[in-house]
Amino acid sequence: MGTFASFDGTQIHFDDTGGGGTPVVLVHGITESSTGWESIVERLDDRRVIAVDLRGHGQSAKADRYDLEAMVTDIVMLAMHLELDRPHLVGHSLGGAVVSAAGAAGDFRSVINVDQSLNLGDFQAGLLENEAMLRDPETFPLVIAALFDEMAGPMLQGEARALVDSNRRADQEVVLGVWDLMFSMSAEEIGAIVDDALAGYAGKETPLLSLFGIDPGDGYGDWLAGSISGATTELWDGHGHYPHLVDPDRFVARCREFWAEANDTRG
Repeated sequence: MGTFASFDGTQIHFDDTGGGGTPVVLVHGITESSTGWESIVERLDDRRVIAVDLRGHGQSAKADRYDLEAMVTDIVMLAMHLELDRPHLVGHSLGGAVVSAAGAAGDFRSVINVDQSLNLGDFQAGLLENEAMLRDPETFPLVIAALFDEMAGPMLQGEARALVDSNRRADQEVVLGVWDLMFSMSAEEIGAIVDDALAGYAGKETPLLSLFGIDPGDGYGDWLAGSISGATTELWDGHGHYPHLVDPDRFVARCREFWAEANDTRG
């Protein structure tokens, strides 16, 4: 367990298990925290795992900025703070977008993005339909609860569902800060930001696996591979927004397989 001051002074909290092999950095989704990775950390007890709380989430401090650039910089600075040698990145939901952009910005061995499309047009349209209710303090928690309940899917049950529900802290200021670009920019402007964020993959050998429990749509895999050379898209049909928690054994096995292909020091 530890904290460090990021580029703007924001205190970022992380849990570090120690261990050997290439380190793994885990990044959670919006409204959640590092504790949501418990079942995955338990299954990676043979290696060093660092689970981080994004700014404004978990035990990390709130901040003036919640944009993608700020969160990516936090992850790059975390790796520098801990002197990690080209760690693997794994991110879910918002964390998937963060690690995907961080893989382009920093020196990382591989990236796994769990159920976060980088083609944000459809997601933006849904948010815009609910913008007024998201900005209203009374209806905000209802919209957030409905959104994540729909995405969870029927396979997320028992202890896994209880973990997700207990881990969620929907802070309106933070959520609206993260989603600000969805409300303030056009789809074309957002697409340009994504393109710029991924441009750093050019000329790098940083394999990226985009693993979905919800179908990202026809042509997504081809689009992603065109943006990031060698990127792989994989669908676990019906697993919903939390495929890593629906089947953690399968998820960890897939991670190990992917890491081994990325010249990991321990598969």
